[in-house]
Amino acid sequence: MARPRQLASGEEALTALEDGDGDKRFAIPGAQALSKGLSLLTLIADAPHPLPFGELGRYSGLPKSTLHRILQTLIDYRLVRVDEATQTYRLGTRLFEMAHRVWSDFDLRSAAEPELLRLRELAQETTRLGVLEGREILIIDQRDHVQAMRLANGVGSRLPAVATAIGKAVMSHRPPDELQRYLSSTPLKPLTPHSILDLDELQRELDLIKARGYAVSVEESALGVSGVAAPILDHRGEAIGAVSISGPSFRLPLDRLHALGRDVIEAARRISGNVGETFMSISTSVTPSHAADRQVRCVVPQSAFLAEGPHWLAGSRSLLWVDILAPSINLSNLVTGDTRSTPLGELVGVVVPRRAGGFIAATQSGFRALDLTTGEMTALASPAGMSGRRFNDGKCDAAGRLWAGTLAIDASPERGALYRLDTDGTLAEIETGFHICNGLGWSPDSRRFYLADSGRRQIYVYDYDLATGTLSNKTVFARFSGSDGMPDGLAVDVEGYLWCAMWDGWALRRFAPDGRLDRTVDLPVPRPTSCAFGGADMKTLYITTARIRLSATQLAAAPLSGSILALQVDVAGCPVGEYGG
Repeated sequence: MARPRQLASGEEALTALEDGDGDKRFAIPGAQALSKGLSLLTLIADAPHPLPFGELGRYSGLPKSTLHRILQTLIDYRLVRVDEATQTYRLGTRLFEMAHRVWSDFDLRSAAEPELLRLRELAQETTRLGVLEGREILIIDQRDHVQAMRLANGVGSRLPAVATAIGKAVMSHRPPDELQRYLSSTPLKPLTPHSILDLDELQRELDLIKARGYAVSVEESALGVSGVAAPILDHRGEAIGAVSISGPSFRLPLDRLHALGRDVIEAARRISGNVGETFMSISTSVTPSHAADRQVRCVVPQSAFLAEGPHWLAGSRSLLWVDILAPSINLSNLVTGDTRSTPLGELVGVVVPRRAGGFIAATQSGFRALDLTTGEMTALASPAGMSGRRFNDGKCDAAGRLWAGTLAIDASPERGALYRLDTDGTLAEIETGFHICNGLGWSPDSRRFYLADSGRRQIYVYDYDLATGTLSNKTVFARFSGSDGMPDGLAVDVEGYLWCAMWDGWALRRFAPDGRLDRTVDLPVPRPTSCAFGGADMKTLYITTARIRLSATQLAAAPLSGSILALQVDVAGCPVGEYGG
């Protein structure tokens, strides 16, 4: 087995991995093997999911013997570890120890200074850097714009942690036990008529902030002052501070605060060197590579943060859909053009009709019976361990079972799972270990089941037994590169072809049953989220879209982001079932 060897006696030690290949082209002995080892370490770190030995060999291009020796050396030095249950390779604990030392010497104020200046010029408003100290946010740096209203609270001032954007951004990413201690021991005080005074409402707000990636505050701590902020995260994903833009409310209305959300997220990531939260997408091309298909039209103009879960209701010729990040259920009548919105008290992923009447919602906490008129919900079933997770997309099979997947609220990997709610109310966990469990559907004969994992940029296909509701023989149906975008919601037509919305891909794609790409429909928005067949002949594809974490420049280039689009196609879609319980 190759071992590290110490070089340059009497000077600073340099450890190099030798793989025994005898290559003498490098001045430092073992430098080639060191380069291979570091490249392999980077491959393991950047992989969307833990890789087995075979995939590491395929992606690295290393011979098996060389790969084995380098892996073993990395394991010996605790830079890599093996998951014995899955026989996959992950980063080792030694890296976390190294990261802790880096962060112990991290100068937050110096790292943040250029970003505070950049944000100040971008927004033409005051920018701040704050850290949690006790029960308050301590402002450790502030940059006032010459044309902005000078804020009274400058460097050294303290702000309430749960009534400001900068404070809520920090609190949303503190450890759950610490957050609960804080909330249970700190009375909520009415600083303005807009202050949050209910603990349950505050917890929902913090969960929403974690899902969006940024916090907004509209006159919660002081009348006339509003702001937007994003947490600065360390290697454990915990907030060590936050960066904010603040100013007078008349210059920072709610829509502008949300448009600046992406900019403060980007600044926070730059400050921390992108070591914390990097799973939420904030990068998309400002313009598409192709002009939008002329057959695509806007049928429901909206400004939804994250429209999802479209479902056609033939009886009323309406489209049912949700806005996950402004939690609501929406019913758009495609005849009159009217949309009725019902706000909900928690994040909601999908809503489906119920054969017995009414609707079923898959929410942050579980499956709920729903009164669409009042928004009142009654608990039906909840999986264990839903803290920090939420339900995402879902559909019913031809037998009336409701299938839905989950993901982490902050989109961190390997926390997604797939569930099945049977018609008798029994809830079953089917599979775990997904990154972002997303769009799903069945072939016309119900013998195949499709499931997209957006984080892994893959669509899987399974054999499906409709009689028992069981899955088997999982394989990869389609893989995507970074430039393709990520597979999101999907629908299947009567020919068995699969249509998939491509998040950050400006497109809708159609795949043949064998996985071959059949057609690409270019869209006028970068973030289509899902699609559903509807219309009198089921030949209209309704496409939900999102505007979350798009900058003002990006929104100007794609003003239909957050609206419902439609595309007339030649092939009808497969009917989507109702919940049979």
